[in-house]
Amino acid sequence: MKVILLKDIKGKGKKDDIIEVSDGYANNYLIKNNLAVAFSKKSKEILDNEINIREKEEQKLIDEYNLIKNKLNNKILDFKVKTGKEDKVFGTISSKQINDKLKDLGYKIDKKCIKVNTPISTLGITNIEVELHKSVKFNVKINLIK
Repeated sequence: MKVILLKDIKGKGKKDDIIEVSDGYANNYLIKNNLAVAFSKKSKEILDNEINIREKEEQKLIDEYNLIKNKLNNKILDFKVKTGKEDKVFGTISSKQINDKLKDLGYKIDKKCIKVNTPISTLGITNIEVELHKSVKFNVKINLIK
């Protein structure tokens, strides 16, 4: 029996996959537990429509992220830090602090999107990658000043 999966099922397939399974497994487990629906022309139409809507929403989101990227790409964010002897910086700048600075500028970006690979603990400019979406990545420059 052919079914359309409504959720990911380990060992069988991902959501929206059309798979062939035994009648008993389909009726007694997948369909009964709302994990799949029986394949038909109507269910295929509904699936195609849902995928189309999701793709449009995804594209709209990517367009919004590209607007943010165009405004913030290679923008320099200044952070005033305390230093000790020989201009050693006390502490480091974290992704949360960068996120707070971006919020102050009016950009709502999840701090998990800010990739701080090495500690920012030296005076001067450091490049940080921001990944809003797998297809929308850009750099922000962090400038530490006394």
